[in-house]
Amino acid sequence: MTGLRRVPVPWRRIGAAVWYAPLALLLLVGSLVPSLHNFGTQLGGVPAHPYDAVALVAIGVQCLPLVVRRRWPVWCLALVSVGFAVDQLRGYHTMAGTALPIALVAVGANAGRLRRTTALAFSLAYAGLAVTLARVGPGESVSGYVMFYLACALAWGIGTWWRATRAAEAERRSRVAEATRTAERTRIARELHDVVTHHVTAMVVQAEAAQYLTGAPERLSETLTAVTDTGRRAITDLRHLLDLLDPGHDGDARTPPAGRLRTLVDQTRRAGQPVEFTERGTPAESAGSADLVAYRVVQEALTNALKHARGSRTEVLVHHGEREISVEVATDGAGARPAVPAGGGRGLAGLRDRVDVLGGDFTADGRPDGGFVVRARIPAGKVS
Repeated sequence: MTGLRRVPVPWRRIGAAVWYAPLALLLLVGSLVPSLHNFGTQLGGVPAHPYDAVALVAIGVQCLPLVVRRRWPVWCLALVSVGFAVDQLRGYHTMAGTALPIALVAVGANAGRLRRTTALAFSLAYAGLAVTLARVGPGESVSGYVMFYLACALAWGIGTWWRATRAAEAERRSRVAEATRTAERTRIARELHDVVTHHVTAMVVQAEAAQYLTGAPERLSETLTAVTDTGRRAITDLRHLLDLLDPGHDGDARTPPAGRLRTLVDQTRRAGQPVEFTERGTPAESAGSADLVAYRVVQEALTNALKHARGSRTEVLVHHGEREISVEVATDGAGARPAVPAGGGRGLAGLRDRVDVLGGDFTADGRPDGGFVVRARIPAGKVS
């Protein structure tokens, strides 16, 4: 099934035509083999008749339309039915009569809106053929005609089932494709939120601080340098995300996380936030998505600290265990308790979703002293 999905649609169409062309040729040749004359489908009691020019025409009309049975299924059935009627009324009873159920399958599978009209027309035509055969060559019982009609209905039903199966498969693929696009848009939106929000928040804080440092040129220069560095990092991260949108990009789809934690903390410190950073344990060589999620948790928590508790002491603790990474970011509160979107907020909600996908735990709660703490337990070793 996997291999079939990888075959381009034009090749599938060509493959179907190539498959039916040999089938039509096989029926055509088989009908012309002398030893197989009068060994085909026999409906009614018309005596066997030797082949003549009309027999050759009837054989061709029944076999050759199968080549276009997918593109013009109704015309295919019409021609095959005419050839079949001549075959039975003249008493040739050729192997070409096998083309009738094949044409019925094709109509049931490909006729679209004309299926009901075609079914009615075929039923009426078959009733007329049965009455004519009963008069020309009596000997076939009513049950025989009914059984043959039911066999034709079965062939039609197979085609209809085939059509429904293909439609269900197409709908399933469409849903999968839409879900994939939605998931990818959501992932890119989260990455953009994490990158842009953190860097822009740091730049805003640094720029606001710069206006009060006009009397201290050295500190002003340091602050403006920090704004420049933050802007450059933002551009680098945004370029990385834009690379991911490029179909020809073959790079790693994840931002390098673990080695940048200290850089992230230093950037927050330069923005005026006193941060104490502690990292314990050794990062696993194959932590999968856990390192990236841990990085995003710290990034979002520090961004919230800059927004809601600027200047308050913030503690960052990251512990790398054998099977999980634990992250805790706690910020002291000053006066009123800062607004923490518990369960809401695009950033924290996105983090909770990321951690949940890996089977971890995530909490973001206020503290009695007015501060807030973000905790995450992230299982390591999962493939992204």
